[in-house]
Amino acid sequence: MISVPHDSTLLGLDVHKLTITAAVLEAGSDTPVVDKISSDPDAVRHLVARFPDPRRLVACYEAGPTGYELARLLSRLGVRCEVVAPSLIPVAPADRVKTDRRDAKRLALLLRGGQLSAVRVPTVGEEAVRDLCRARADMVLDRTRAQHRLNKFLLRHGRVWRDGKNWTLKHHIWIRSQRFDEPALIATLAHYRATLEAREAAVDAIDAELATWFATEPFVHSVRRLAAYRGVTELGALTLVTEVGDWRRFPSSAMFSGFCGLVPSERSSGERTRRGGITHAGNTHLRTQLVESAWVYRSAPSVGAELKRRQEGLDPAVVARSWNAQLRLCGRFRRLDARKANRKTVVTAIARELSGFLWAEMTA
Repeated sequence: MISVPHDSTLLGLDVHKLTITAAVLEAGSDTPVVDKISSDPDAVRHLVARFPDPRRLVACYEAGPTGYELARLLSRLGVRCEVVAPSLIPVAPADRVKTDRRDAKRLALLLRGGQLSAVRVPTVGEEAVRDLCRARADMVLDRTRAQHRLNKFLLRHGRVWRDGKNWTLKHHIWIRSQRFDEPALIATLAHYRATLEAREAAVDAIDAELATWFATEPFVHSVRRLAAYRGVTELGALTLVTEVGDWRRFPSSAMFSGFCGLVPSERSSGERTRRGGITHAGNTHLRTQLVESAWVYRSAPSVGAELKRRQEGLDPAVVARSWNAQLRLCGRFRRLDARKANRKTVVTAIARELSGFLWAEMTA
């Protein structure tokens, strides 16, 4: 929870693309004064200039699509600014009225009451590489969509691939061998193939750009330690590092798993206990990466050539922790897989335990 000095002037900011609604709560006052300004930097500077000592100001706004540039601007102006986790803002069940003025006032009052939770503001460099990792995820999604469209087009016209997995070299050769008589179908196939080739080239290009950051400060040491774990490639490790930032802000592995949205939901009351699926709260990119990494533990424990390469030159203690994690997770995957009908449930459980091992590694 965010704590503020009792003599501070508080700013609750409801931030939008073009406007900012600012609620000013002076020390000793219980009623915020609300003003609406433009969201451009000059307007923010004029707002701060109204106060004689910016160091006595504490501002807050909800994390959202406008990013962290406002927090960085206020910090440069000498104002303490906290970016608030929207999902952790208390809301009265009977409160059905939502306006920018009410939101700004509520933020200022909750900030004074110490009822808000802050998110970590990444550095400019961390955010830049994180955006590059997220751009790759978008490119992979675009490539998958292009693959599906091409497959469905061929299926509609009775062209079914029956010789193994899709998108292998043999599958690509088979697609290139397809021929149609109708000019419109020839053009359609050409467009779908061209789109897929463009998406594949985009993914290859962004992979090459990301590879330069594996060995670049401040990511190199964290990436190497995380990549020592089976299923966590260097690219996956870079994604984890840029999304988490400071691992020590989570006091326990359970809190980190909760941040990833991998803990079970629960609605229990009295003598009734009811647990459901995972919460899906928190960081989607982290959760996706951990689930993808968890799939490899369906196989028996082993250290292949690629994993051995990633572990070269590392502290033996890191390698030992990686092996212990692999023994635990492979065994647990096997036992759960024998009991559960849905393998996705098993993978989710393994991803949750893997998140605990990775948190322990980065906080050791």
